[in-house]
Amino acid sequence: MKLLVFAHTPPPHHGQSYMVQLMVAGFGGDRRKAARVSRGNSGAEPTTVGQAVPGASFGIECYHVNARLSKKLEDIGDLRIGKFCLLLWYCLQAIWCRFRYGVTNFYYIPAPGKPSALYRDWVVMLICRPFFKRMILHWHAAGLAKWLEIVVGMRHRSITYRLMKQVDLSVVLSRYNRADAEKLFSRNIRVVSNGIPDPCPRFEQDILPRRRARFAARRKLLAGQTLAVEDLKDAGDDPHLVKVLYLAHCTREKGLFDALAAAALADQRLAERQAPVSLRLLVTGGFVTAEDEAEFKRIMAQPAMAQMVQYFGFVSGDQKHQLLREADLFCFPTYFQNENQPVNLIEAMAFGLPILTTRWRSLPELFPAGYPGLVNIRSPEQVADVMLALMTSESGEGFRDIFLRTFTLERHLQGLAEAFLYSEANSPTVTAAAAFGAARR
Repeated sequence: MKLLVFAHTPPPHHGQSYMVQLMVAGFGGDRRKAARVSRGNSGAEPTTVGQAVPGASFGIECYHVNARLSKKLEDIGDLRIGKFCLLLWYCLQAIWCRFRYGVTNFYYIPAPGKPSALYRDWVVMLICRPFFKRMILHWHAAGLAKWLEIVVGMRHRSITYRLMKQVDLSVVLSRYNRADAEKLFSRNIRVVSNGIPDPCPRFEQDILPRRRARFAARRKLLAGQTLAVEDLKDAGDDPHLVKVLYLAHCTREKGLFDALAAAALADQRLAERQAPVSLRLLVTGGFVTAEDEAEFKRIMAQPAMAQMVQYFGFVSGDQKHQLLREADLFCFPTYFQNENQPVNLIEAMAFGLPILTTRWRSLPELFPAGYPGLVNIRSPEQVADVMLALMTSESGEGFRDIFLRTFTLERHLQGLAEAFLYSEANSPTVTAAAAFGAARR
């Protein structure tokens, strides 16, 4: 199956662009690049366009149009004429690939509930959809259906329906955002969870002993007991310091300021009890707006916060994995409008971390029924209460098993490939122009 992937990869780095990068690489890489390399090496056209790439699997051949419109996070959502011209160029590339390589399946990630992103979708569907036999939408963001109903007017809804309804396949990440695909009358809807490469394949040897030792030591300390030498063998020299990790974009909606307020409140309560443990909040991520960065700096100017909070900026690779290994609790009190299945929570699960997050959108689906680490949105006091409770009630070990059962990259790619191949084999045999014409009526 040949698949035209019309989506961008990092930079800017966020969950959606990272998952596109993993998908294209997992399906054997970009065949356009392979063709260019072949021509460059031989000095002539390759004998077989789109021939197999080493490591390719799952029966999917990707032809990637890296439709990047923003270079930085701060640029996302801006309306500029330069972006419109760039989008037209990407659409022309997609049409060229349709005829040059015989690609008939168009893969696209639809907009969240934002006007500028929706206008982008209109342009892409209007220009590209008539040239492809099958349309596949992969819903990484959640909430478009509700946004269309309660925020924008009838004209926006009407145009969106005409251009985007009745696609051949919608892939959703969770049961919650099936509503987005159903709103546009998708012919086939499949739930395929995100998945990432295992960041700690030696979890049981390198991470689990430390996690268990610190959890046991913390319980002893809070029970008023003294730690013996053997208690410190795997726990390190600071089991009295509870390291709480915030790893996300540093925005208000992602829960940064609720995490700051909650950590300060929880640490104050520990001090009032004269508890033998204290909190350290580790903040990672880049700032999207100057206003949020200025507010963070104002908070950090307070001596007590400067002592309790450590800011690392944007982290990746070994530095990020080191922070996840050393953390005792993962805190992500998000209420981001389009939150769906964030990669940071999957990473925390892979490292067997206790997780504190919100009952928001799709997030409760990630956790076992009755999990005590879920809180209401915009509730720093509740976050503080649960933060203190999880210190001695939740080791996080079970999340490692959930990750291995549900959120590995192999399971993710297998699920996508099965959905794509089923769609190609079972879609109605109509021409692309006829299908698009029907969609516009």
